[in-house]
Amino acid sequence: MEKHRPRKRFGQNFLQDGNIAAKIVAALDPEPGQAVVEIGPGQGALTRLLLERLERLDAIELDRDLLARLSELPGAERLTVHAADALAFDFRALAEQRGGPLRVLGNLPYNISTPLLFHLLDQRDAVADMHFMLQKEVVDRLAARPGTKTYGRLSVMAQLDCMVTPLFRVPRGAFYPVPRVESEVVHLRLRPGNAPRPRDRARFAEVVARAFQARRKTLRNALRGLCDPSCLEAAAIDPQLRAEMLTVSDFIRLADLASEGRPEPAES
Repeated sequence: MEKHRPRKRFGQNFLQDGNIAAKIVAALDPEPGQAVVEIGPGQGALTRLLLERLERLDAIELDRDLLARLSELPGAERLTVHAADALAFDFRALAEQRGGPLRVLGNLPYNISTPLLFHLLDQRDAVADMHFMLQKEVVDRLAARPGTKTYGRLSVMAQLDCMVTPLFRVPRGAFYPVPRVESEVVHLRLRPGNAPRPRDRARFAEVVARAFQARRKTLRNALRGLCDPSCLEAAAIDPQLRAEMLTVSDFIRLADLASEGRPEPAES
């Protein structure tokens, strides 16, 4: 079969290092009957290894020119390829078809990684965990702790729903074509149902977005019109702080008070 030319519009950088592929599958450690979904299988570096361990595999691939190549992999009769855009894919419907939450993995195109993460978190009830190869900068932001320069909106929104564990770096030479950025594999495990959650998720997202829109502003100024100083003080949060100093729990408490439209005394 003619060699496939990577397409810039799809952000394609194909994994070609078999040792790295094996390391990623080992980190996933799938069991035969689990519902696993690979996003962007490309030329099948991960796919062929997954098919060796699974009774069934779903994959989402936007580039239709790669479908024939995937259909020729050993065990392809157990592979269902969805010719679709992962950014618009209904993971809930697939989880219902497969009888439970999905384990998701993939070498994500750098240009869609953040919106795709938000798309998956919007359907978090359909997901058990995620193993992704991402730009190292994105992994740094996902795992960032309060008080650091990399801590921001993505950190808070991801950590609300997931326990984030960076696993290992991947050298640029492991890909074709060679990307300009460093890569890293990360594990995101969905938090249990009894984990702390905001009462109004939309308001939580709004508070977090507003707080980080102007990182240099104090919370008093950044949240003006959304959370007044009395609301901040009721949440036991200093209005002079900046957003990067707040924990996820702080944001939950603040968003809950903002949703009520009235401050309540903070617990001592």
